[in-house]
Amino acid sequence: MAPLDMLQLPSELDGSLGANRAKCLSQITADKDIEAVAAWLAQFADSPATFSNYRKEAERLLLWAVFERGKPLSSLANEDFLAYRVFLMDPQPTDRWVQAGGKRLSRAHAQWRPFAGPLSMASVRQALVTLNVMLSWLVEAGYLAGNPLALSRHRRRHAAPRVTRYLDNNLWAEVVATIEALPRDTRRACERADRIRWLFSLFYLAGVRISEVANNTMGGFFERSTSDGSRWWLDIIGKGNKQRLVPVSTELMAELIRYRRSHDLTSLPYPGEMTPLVLPIGGRNVPLKRAALHEIVKEVFNLTAQRAALSDPSPGGQARAERLQQASAHWLRHTAGTHMANAGVDLRFLRDNLGHENLTTSSGYLHSEDDARHQATTTALRIDWHQP
Repeated sequence: MAPLDMLQLPSELDGSLGANRAKCLSQITADKDIEAVAAWLAQFADSPATFSNYRKEAERLLLWAVFERGKPLSSLANEDFLAYRVFLMDPQPTDRWVQAGGKRLSRAHAQWRPFAGPLSMASVRQALVTLNVMLSWLVEAGYLAGNPLALSRHRRRHAAPRVTRYLDNNLWAEVVATIEALPRDTRRACERADRIRWLFSLFYLAGVRISEVANNTMGGFFERSTSDGSRWWLDIIGKGNKQRLVPVSTELMAELIRYRRSHDLTSLPYPGEMTPLVLPIGGRNVPLKRAALHEIVKEVFNLTAQRAALSDPSPGGQARAERLQQASAHWLRHTAGTHMANAGVDLRFLRDNLGHENLTTSSGYLHSEDDARHQATTTALRIDWHQP
């Protein structure tokens, strides 16, 4: 078992003789499945989050084809994909497919595995959507003769499913309590607690993605005057290199000032400042990678889960603990969106805050609708940290 870029396959499994290979002239130079997948992935090289997600799905399918079906990806038929759908919901054997101990190991590690556990129905659907896109592209490129997934039964479209990966108000309050209870008995402990508090403030109050925290800087904060005072905004370059303006509430601004002062920075960032949004412990002015940010967030969720399990050993308490252990940084984004919707924020404002659509050409200016969005967001989202 090895990642795509380290996998060595014999000719009968590398796709060079795949049963579904196209007979026409190919538009790509790939002669093997791994090379064809790499050609598809190369389109997304400028979007690290998308690239990583798409590589994960392509990698899982190719490895499953080789190790479980004993055939190359380019020999898979529709019946194989029906079996693959079942496999995603329970990857077996566990020791071959699932990462032991819940740790995120590097792709070069000998114990690396492609799964963290079974996928939910929503994740299975998303995986198959991604693979359908890949297979369709490989057909269009002249590498595959046909797309086996295109034969799947098309269900009548239903309304988009509700978001389920979020924390309700009670679970969110437990997370906040965990952060407020973090030890502050040494300088390093204080720096760690300050960083966690700022990171969770940023995720929740700004609704940003983990990749956006890793890739943007404090120079994105700026102030604009309005008829009734001034408002702060965060200029974000997000998914797909799309730009959006995120309202910065008074509370988030106070947390920014608090965090900057803890690092002996000026209270307010200057335009174009390259200081990362979140800094490593120890005084270095370098951005944290997505994996490091993920580990910080998971540590807090796991600690909160332990506290929840200890304080309430009932089945309900154990269920809350398990839900917290499942949570990730993206849950905080969904939590922010859910709490805004529950508070009655206009869905147009929520859409623009989370960057679900392109900004219009006039988005560089703050009009009355932008001010209304700022006010609605500020009113709906609050943490109300206790001051240490």
